[in-house]
Amino acid sequence: MENKNFDVKITILKKLKDEDIHREYAKDNLPVVCAKGEVGEEYISKNCDMPNGFCPGAWEGLKSKVSLLASGKNSPYVKQEGIAIHSCNDGLHPVIYKLERIK
Repeated sequence: MENKNFDVKITILKKLKDEDIHREYAKDNLPVVCAKGEVGEEYISKNCDMPNGFCPGAWEGLKSKVSLLASGKNSPYVKQEGIAIHSCNDGLHPVIYKLERIK
């Protein structure tokens, strides 16, 4: 039996801003909010590959979740099947993503 990988849509759900942490730890020339992508922007992962134009740093934090959905499994934390909510791994510029299995 063939192991089918579903495509996964990745949507920027929210870009967080924590001025206190940023002020204390970030270098002076860094923006407070992530400069990559805009809320609502969508990307499609095919064959569990990083989509063109997607942030490589964010991909590192999301690729295992994309793989989970692409394999047909579900997030243990989200009530809707085929959906996962996860963030990138940048503590100074956190971005929250919605991942959706495409059938």
